[in-house]
Amino acid sequence: MKIMQILIAGPVRSGTDDRPELIDANLKRMQQAALEVWQKGHVPVIGEWLALPLAQAAGSTRIGDEISEAYLYPVAHRLIGRCDAILRLDGASRGADNDVRIGQSLGLTIYTSLDQLPQSGVQQ
Repeated sequence: MKIMQILIAGPVRSGTDDRPELIDANLKRMQQAALEVWQKGHVPVIGEWLALPLAQAAGSTRIGDEISEAYLYPVAHRLIGRCDAILRLDGASRGADNDVRIGQSLGLTIYTSLDQLPQSGVQQ
C-alpha cells in the first residue's frame, strides 16, 4: 500500500456557539485522528493547520471572524486537490460535508473510520 496524504475533515466550530474551549476540543480531536493516520504510515493534514496561520497573518483574531472565514474553507478546498483520501470524522459539519463532496467529485477515497485506513507498510 502506498503512502497517502489524507485530509482530516470534521467539526471545528459546529455546535460550539463559538466557545474557544469547545473549538479547541474539536481541533484536539482532529489532531488525535491525525496522529493515528500517521501511525498507519500516511501523511495527515488538517486544513486549519495551514489556514489559521494565514488568517492570523491577514489580521484574524479568532476562528469565526470575517478574516478567518475568508481562509478556512478556501485553503481546505485547495488542499483537497493535493490529497489521496479524506477521513471524515463523525459529527455535524457543513464544512466537512462539503469537503467530502469535493473529494468525491475528484475521485478521492472517503474513509469514515480510522479502522478503514489501510496500513501503508512504512514504519514510524
